[in-house]
Amino acid sequence: MDLQLDAVPMTRTGLQVSEIAFGTWRFARETDQGRLEVDRETAADLLDTYAAAGGRFIDTADVYGDGESERWIGKWLRGRDRDEFVVASKVYFPTGDDPNAGGLNRKHVRRQVQYSLERLRTDYIDILYIHRWDEETPARELMRSLNALVEEGKVHHLGASTLAPNAWRIARANGIAYREGLEQFSVTQPRYNVVNREIEGEFLDFCRERGLDVASWSPLAQGFLTGKYDRDGGVPGDATASDTEGWEDRYLTEENFDALDVVRTVAEEVGATPAQVAIAWQLEHPQVTAPIVGARTVEQLEENLRAATVDLSADQFDRLSEAKAGPFEDLL
Repeated sequence: MDLQLDAVPMTRTGLQVSEIAFGTWRFARETDQGRLEVDRETAADLLDTYAAAGGRFIDTADVYGDGESERWIGKWLRGRDRDEFVVASKVYFPTGDDPNAGGLNRKHVRRQVQYSLERLRTDYIDILYIHRWDEETPARELMRSLNALVEEGKVHHLGASTLAPNAWRIARANGIAYREGLEQFSVTQPRYNVVNREIEGEFLDFCRERGLDVASWSPLAQGFLTGKYDRDGGVPGDATASDTEGWEDRYLTEENFDALDVVRTVAEEVGATPAQVAIAWQLEHPQVTAPIVGARTVEQLEENLRAATVDLSADQFDRLSEAKAGPFEDLL
């Protein structure tokens, strides 16, 4: 496609990543109704499309598609220059019935990182995220375990992904790492979009003050911000996100539709799609390093990547920022 994504630096590491990351959580994923979202052939086409647009920041996890996502990425990377790509993966969720086959204990973390390296057919993971926090593993033990992987060259940088943002947990873990001369978390991966604003305030304040990068996931609110949904129109038949339990109650609310109206209005003003405007808002955001987009088809991915060509005025950016109640103004 006639687009080349820009490279942007990560604050603490100097690592250059693409301004839009490609998330592969749909690879080999089955919906609750048993539908396969992305098969192997389509996955390769999507990766080809992303790379052709200058994309170099690929996001996956050990549990995506029960490991198939990493396997497909590893196969795709064969014959390409591995060093050209920044590959991020994650560890935490259970991978078996063994009591230690989950969480962030050293046994599970080291085992899963080794499996990830084998599936990805690589010697190192550029960014290893903890996929969630583990109440059973002390922060000092976690940071020492992660630091050992960095010292061994199996992992280059550390990140924290989360569903429930908690600045205090990251601060505590990084404080321990700092005092003991260990590798710290340098990037966070929270959910963030026009209608999910839970990280505004304390979490983003913390990231700004401590220089942590934000690679946000779900910039389209699981498809809600594509604009395919209407207040009275129900759910389109091709909307796989709506197969997820609780999705309609979470997203099809009056408050969210009010915010979507703003997205649609701005889209008309700039001649773009609602999805492109929702992503462009994050590209313009002073604290988002790289939003993570996914897609089921090449056409969807191309549409999402073209968000990089959308220019928002200061007024349009502010209207989107104010589209749903939140402390956004305190972040600037």
